[in-house]
Amino acid sequence: MRFRLFLVTFFFASLYSLLIYNIYDLQIVNGEKYSALALSQHRMSGFLQSQRGDIYFTDRNGKEIPAAINKDFPVIFAVPKDIADPEFVTAGLSGALGIKSDELFSMLNKGEKDEYELLIKKASNDQIEKVRGLNLRGIYVEPENSRFYPFKNLASQLLGFVGTSAEDPLLKGKYGLELYYNDELAGEEGELGTSKMVEPVAGKNIYLTIDSNIQTRAEEILFNLIQKFNAEQGMVVVQEPKTGKILAMGAYPNFDPNDYSEYKIGNFLNTNIQGIYEPGSVMKVITMSGGLDAGKLTPDTTYYDSGELTLNGFTIKNWDKKAHGKTTMTEVIEQSINTGAAYAQKLLGKDLFYNYLVKFGFGTKTGIGLPGELGGSLGNLKTSSRDINFATAAFGQGVSVTNLQMINAISAIANGGVLMKPYLRKEQEPTVVRRAIGEEAAREITKMMVSAVKKAAVAQIPKFDIAGKTGTAQMPNFKTGGYLEEYIHTFTGFAPAYNPKFTILIRIDKPNVILAGSTVVPAFRELAEFILNYYNIPPDYMD
Repeated sequence: MRFRLFLVTFFFASLYSLLIYNIYDLQIVNGEKYSALALSQHRMSGFLQSQRGDIYFTDRNGKEIPAAINKDFPVIFAVPKDIADPEFVTAGLSGALGIKSDELFSMLNKGEKDEYELLIKKASNDQIEKVRGLNLRGIYVEPENSRFYPFKNLASQLLGFVGTSAEDPLLKGKYGLELYYNDELAGEEGELGTSKMVEPVAGKNIYLTIDSNIQTRAEEILFNLIQKFNAEQGMVVVQEPKTGKILAMGAYPNFDPNDYSEYKIGNFLNTNIQGIYEPGSVMKVITMSGGLDAGKLTPDTTYYDSGELTLNGFTIKNWDKKAHGKTTMTEVIEQSINTGAAYAQKLLGKDLFYNYLVKFGFGTKTGIGLPGELGGSLGNLKTSSRDINFATAAFGQGVSVTNLQMINAISAIANGGVLMKPYLRKEQEPTVVRRAIGEEAAREITKMMVSAVKKAAVAQIPKFDIAGKTGTAQMPNFKTGGYLEEYIHTFTGFAPAYNPKFTILIRIDKPNVILAGSTVVPAFRELAEFILNYYNIPPDYMD
């Protein structure tokens, strides 16, 4: 009996001793480590922080493809108060982590009050092995839940990224969709009260209209185009004209949001909505659309082109420096004649011309749901009634637009004259903004655009009617006025022309050739062919 009592007493005494040792190990031996770990977890992905929602692309079948998700990455951090000899640790650690000695020493030598210093975010296997091999007291490797972008640079300006700041160690959206929908994606943090803890509420997922396959092909074509013609930058947008949904939106140079700190701030800007430019001859389509809709001209209306036009002491010349003689409005579009666009604007009148630009959405933001969107400017036409301002605006000089405004206006023509609001959220319903022009005018200008593509042949795709228009715009000289001998090349169009499924705008700045016909037009054709095949769209003609 006594022996049994002894065994029971010994058993519980051993358990109690083991518990005491565990507490000692946790609080005394490794207390600083676990204290720092708790602090780091609180700062980076603490138990009160909500799970950030994911962002998804889609494809033509509605399949959801992760574009921005959460993933655990190893993090190397230091607990300076746990480091007895910062100089010794710096000497061993600097080479392993690739951090300059003086910079690392200042991080490790902050005294007893400093409990956490992040050294390496998303550490490599090599860095982890070296750190563990050194076995330095006060240096730890632990997992961190962070943002991961599986497609790397793809649609990077559109997505944005997630990061911290010196003022706020919690992850927050920076640029793009991550910023614009940060509150929705971030959810609600939990709270730790005196009597209970309020659980965090996870953020919502966001599903985009962006088709990952079209986005990938569009950016590939854009990148190759820029490389081939040594252009400074380039942009591409693909839209579904009947709904307004954006199928692709990309720009170059871009960045990898997984390593955003390696890039310049300029790479983060979405130049499709945050950059304005003078569109050049693409605007002739809008001018002609207004004239057709107002009944001021027809495709067969003629005028005599002498090759130049002088207004208010300024002379307008055609891009080819030629006089075309008796010319129809269809030929104005086909041959992109500047004086013809000015003639169409004169028939339309200043007030009507300005009103049609507004109807097509120029001068105001589209409201797509992205941060930093610009509205372009029609200020030249509002502040002055000079004939020259309206004449040059008719062929895209002296007014500024964004790529998104321009493709949305061309999509309105493709949509029978109805302007739609562009959108990126899959669950959104199509929204009509207004009717820009009537159906008949839209059909007539479409025929003129189809004729222009067939005559030039470069953008033509066998067995399909393609509607399109080039733009070769000189870049303004903001220092001295006038224009530089540097150019912006744009091509925008839709297909199939009389039952359009998509609109494309592709643009490059400062290529090493002058005319857009050899740069963006073949690129448009390549992308249009891909989308026609991707959607398995039947041809307009079997012959």
